[in-house]
Amino acid sequence: MCSVLFCVFCMALVVSCIMFSCSQENSQVANGVFEAKRSPASLGADFDLADIQEGGELIVLTLYGPISYFEYKGESFGNQYKLADVFARSIGVSVRVDVCRSENEMLLKLQKGDGDLVAYQMPVEDSLAQEVKFCGVIPITHFVDSLATLLKDFSLVSAHEMAWAVRPNSNQLADTLNQWLAQNESDFFHLSMPRVADEKGEKLAPRRNPKSPVLNLAKGQISEYDRMFKTYAKNCGWDWRLLAAQAYQESAFDPEAVSWMGALGLMQLMPGTAEEMGVAKSEVFNAESNIRGAVKLISNLNRYYSFIKDRDERINFVLAAYNAGAGHVDDARHIAEKYGKNPNRWFGNVDEYVLLMSQSEYYNDSIAQHGYFRGSETYNYVNNIRARWKEYKRKVR
Repeated sequence: MCSVLFCVFCMALVVSCIMFSCSQENSQVANGVFEAKRSPASLGADFDLADIQEGGELIVLTLYGPISYFEYKGESFGNQYKLADVFARSIGVSVRVDVCRSENEMLLKLQKGDGDLVAYQMPVEDSLAQEVKFCGVIPITHFVDSLATLLKDFSLVSAHEMAWAVRPNSNQLADTLNQWLAQNESDFFHLSMPRVADEKGEKLAPRRNPKSPVLNLAKGQISEYDRMFKTYAKNCGWDWRLLAAQAYQESAFDPEAVSWMGALGLMQLMPGTAEEMGVAKSEVFNAESNIRGAVKLISNLNRYYSFIKDRDERINFVLAAYNAGAGHVDDARHIAEKYGKNPNRWFGNVDEYVLLMSQSEYYNDSIAQHGYFRGSETYNYVNNIRARWKEYKRKVR
C-alpha cells in the first residue's frame, strides 16, 4: 500500500454511495414544518463565533489539493481540513466543507457570508487586509512549509507568508482561532494525520506485516485464505486468483493491516465503506468478514460499470474505483473523453488521465466533480494486481 507520506434503497442510491459521500445541511422540524438551516448570509454582517456555536456548524471554504482537502473512497482528508475539523470540535460545532475552484471564489463567498473560515494557505498580502482578517500566520506558514518539505512538493511554498482567513468583523472567531492555532502548533502533524479508531474508541496506528505472495507453490496454495477467496469470488463473478492478487496488493495478506489513510484489514476497507457493506467494527479484522464486505463492494461496482460490456475491461475500472472511489475514476473518464480518448477503455485511454488527476489543471477542470486524487497510486494499483493475477494463473490451478 502507500507510504506514510502519503463508499443503497434502490440501485441508484447504491451507486451514489459508492461514488461519493454526500453532505447534507443540518435541518430542523418546527411545528411540523421542515425548515432548512439558515446560512450566515441571512443573519447579517455581525455573524460571529457565538452565532456559529448557536447554529452548530462551521462552514469551511477551501480548495482541492493534497494538503488542503481531498476525497478518498468516500471519506474526507487533507491536513488543513483535518485541523479545521478539530478546531470546530473544540468550539462545539461540526464542519461543513464548501470546496471552491479558486482563491477569488473563496474570498467572495467569505465576504458574502456563505462561509466562516478559509482553511487554505492564503498568501498574506496587504491588498487583502481590508477584505479578510488573517489568522495563524506563523503556525500556518510553518506547517505548510514543513508539509512541502515532507512531500517534496515545493509548489506549496509561497513567496508570502500564509494564513487562514475569516471575515474582517469576525473578531471573536479570529481571536479564538488564533489562540487555538498558536496553542496547538506543535501537534499539527498529529492532529491532521488520518487516524481510525477501533470499536473501543482507541486510535489505531498504521501497521502492515507482509506475508509471502505465494504460500506453497508445490501445493498450489497462494495464501491461508484461499478457501475464502474461492467461496466469495463466486459472488462477484471473479476468478478467485484475481481476488487473491487484490488482497495481496491491499494488505500483503495481513488481516490486521491498517493503512496511513485508515483502511482496515485484509482487503483494506475504509471504516465507512465497511459499515455500508455490513461489516461491523468488531469484525473488520476478521479475514472472512473483510473479504465478504470487499466482495459486496466489488459486486456493487460491477453493477455500476455494467455498461462496459467486456468483462475483462470492466475489471480495470472496478479495481480503480475500489482503490480511488468511482467518483474519481469517472472524473478521469470524463477528462479522457474531453481529450479524444475512449472513456470505456482503460489501457492507453483512461489510465493516462488517471495519472494526471493530481495536477490542478485537470482536477480543477469544471467537468471534474471530485477534485484531487493521487492517480499514480491508482494507475499502479491496477497494473500491479493484473500482473500478479497473471502470475497466479500461470502458477496456480
